[in-house]
Amino acid sequence: MNRELIVRSSSDAVDFALLKDGKLTELYKEEDNNDFSVGDIFLAKIRKPVTGLNAAFVNVGYEKDAFLHYHDLGPQLSSMLKFIKQVSSGKLKDYSLKDFPSDKDIDKHGVITDVVKANQSLLVQIVKEPISTKGPRISSELSIAGRYLVMVPFSNRVSVSQKIESNEEKDRLKRLVKSIKPKGFGVIIRTVAEGKKVAELDKDLENLLDKWSAMCKKLYRAQTPSKVLVELNRASSILRDVFNDSFTGIHVDNADLYNQVKDYVVEIAPDKESIVNHYDSQVPIFEKFGIDRQIKTSFGRTAVMSRGAYLIIEHTEALHVIDVNSGNRSNKAKNQEDTALEVNLISASEIARQLRLRDMGGIIVVDFIDMVKAQHRKKLFEHLRDEMKDDRAKHKILPPSKFGLIQITRQRVRPEMNIKTTEENPNQKGQEIEAPIVLIDKINADLERLLKGPAKDKKHITLNIHPFIAAYITKGFPSMRTKWFLEHKKWIKIQPRDAYTYLEYRFKNKDGKTIY
Repeated sequence: MNRELIVRSSSDAVDFALLKDGKLTELYKEEDNNDFSVGDIFLAKIRKPVTGLNAAFVNVGYEKDAFLHYHDLGPQLSSMLKFIKQVSSGKLKDYSLKDFPSDKDIDKHGVITDVVKANQSLLVQIVKEPISTKGPRISSELSIAGRYLVMVPFSNRVSVSQKIESNEEKDRLKRLVKSIKPKGFGVIIRTVAEGKKVAELDKDLENLLDKWSAMCKKLYRAQTPSKVLVELNRASSILRDVFNDSFTGIHVDNADLYNQVKDYVVEIAPDKESIVNHYDSQVPIFEKFGIDRQIKTSFGRTAVMSRGAYLIIEHTEALHVIDVNSGNRSNKAKNQEDTALEVNLISASEIARQLRLRDMGGIIVVDFIDMVKAQHRKKLFEHLRDEMKDDRAKHKILPPSKFGLIQITRQRVRPEMNIKTTEENPNQKGQEIEAPIVLIDKINADLERLLKGPAKDKKHITLNIHPFIAAYITKGFPSMRTKWFLEHKKWIKIQPRDAYTYLEYRFKNKDGKTIY
C-alpha cells in the first residue's frame, strides 16, 4: 500500500490531498482566515454561565460565543484557575507544576455556577470549529499533542491507545512513560508509539514541555481573549497523525511550505527525508496527480463505483442519508442474494472513503440492498467496520436494523468539505448542470450497464451526443472509444448531434430506437 500527500498552495488557502494507491481518500483545506482551528488554546473569559444548560458561554474572540459544557471543564479546573491567576499576575514563574499544589477535583455531577462565574479568565481549547450558525465548542481540559504522546496538564494519569492490542506492549509503554513523566502532567500514549524506544518518547515529551512553557510565558498580563498556543499547520498535523512507513511521497508546490514540511519530516522520520519533493511544473499539481478529476467525480449527489453500482448521498441539517444502488448490474453471481452482497461490500468500502473525503459528521444512515441471510448481514457489518478502521475521527457503527439500515455516528469537529460539482448550463442561462467530467463517468457507467443487459440491445450501438463531447471521446490515442473497444470488445459508433444540448446523450440501436 502506497500513500502520498499532495499539497497545493494558493494566495488565500492551502489544499491537502491524501492518496492511497493513487485514490483520493482525504481532502482538507486550510484557509488563512481560520483563527479557530481544532487544538488551538485561548486565554478566554466567561461571558455567562447558564444553569439550565449546565454550561457557560465563553468569549474567545469569535462573532458567536463558544460553548463550554460542565463535563468539558476537566476535574482539575480549580487547580488550573489558581495556576492562571498566579501566572497572569507574575507571582508564579515556574511552569513545571512539580511544586504546584493541586486542589481537590471538582464534583463530577456538579453545577456550572458552583465552579465558574462571569468575567472569570480560563484556558480553553477548541474541540469543534464553528459550524453553520454555531460558535466553537471548547474544553478547559487541555491536551497538547505530539508525535507519540499527548500531554495533559494538571493530571497524573498515564493511559494507552486502545488501538495497541498487545497487553505486553501496553505495559512496556506505560512503564517507560511513567519513568520519564514529570509530576503534574498526565500522558496519553498514541498508537504510533508502538515499538518505540524510551529516547524517542522522551524527546517527544521534552518538545511538549517546551510548548507548555512557551504558552505559559504568554499568559503574563495577557488580554482576553487571546490565542496562546497554535496547533501545528495542517500539513504538519496530518503528518503527525497519519505518517508511517507506507508513505512513498510528499509533494508540495510552494517553496516555503516545502521547507516547513521537509523540516518536520526530518524531525519525526529522518530516514524519510528523500520522499519530500518540491513540485515545480507548469502543469498544476492537482491535475498532475489526477486529483481534480477525482474531486469532480467523488463529490456531488451521486458517487459512481465500479461496474455500474452507485451511491446517492443526501444531506440534511439533522443527518446524512446514503442509498446504495446496484445500477441494474448483473454478473456471474448465481443469485440475487450473492449480487446484493457483492454490491454492498463494494459500497461499504466507498462509503468509508466518502465519509473521510467529505469529512461527514453527525448521524449517517445507510440503506444497503436487502439481504436475507444473517451471515451476509454480519459479513457486511464486519467489512464496513474494518474499512472504517483508518478513520481518525471517533465513530460508532451499529449492526443492521430489522429494516436493513446501518446507522453510523461520526465525530464532527469542523465544517463538512463541500465542493460544487455543477457548472452553468451553456444552453440555458441561469441553470446548473453536472460538470462535463462527471458526464463522462455517467456515460461509462451507462455503457457498462447496457453491455451487461439483454443481448438484443448490444448489437450496433450508436452514441448520439453533442459535437464537443463527441470530439472528446474520439480524439487522441488511445481515445476513450478505443479504450471502450479494448475493455468490452465492442465498437461504439459516435454520432454528433448539433440539436443536442451540451450534456445530452442517447444510446441507440441500429433502428434508431433509444435503448438507454
